[in-house]
Amino acid sequence: MRFLLAIPVLAFLSACSRQPAPTTTPPVKAAANEEITATIAALDSAMFAAFNTHDAAALGTWFTPDLEFYHDKTGLAGYDSTMAGFTRLFNQPATADIHREIVPGTLEVYPLGEFGLLEICQHRFCHTENGKQVCRHPGQRAGTRTS
Repeated sequence: MRFLLAIPVLAFLSACSRQPAPTTTPPVKAAANEEITATIAALDSAMFAAFNTHDAAALGTWFTPDLEFYHDKTGLAGYDSTMAGFTRLFNQPATADIHREIVPGTLEVYPLGEFGLLEICQHRFCHTENGKQVCRHPGQRAGTRTS
């Protein structure tokens, strides 16, 4: 069960940049990979449904209490501080309607031997700003916009 909870966490915590599969990844049969990818896509969708509806309690069920979240700007955060961050984000007027969208066609899933799976994708976070829908990719500066 912990393994299944870790999979969407990898999706959320990854930079979600398009990178080639690790060269040490053993080949996976196409049918098996399609099934794994469909499963991961469904789990990703379910986890971000909780994010998109701002249901911090439901979102918290996707993480284990020993969560270690490494943010590129603020460093290490545990479960409690990560969940407090989600709650603050959901309650701020400037991001009250924030939601995450995966960029269609960018989801890739690679097995990592006996350890688990790696999900690579591109996504953007969108909200209303000055009456307009604004979408930003993770790491994109606030002054730049994409649609």
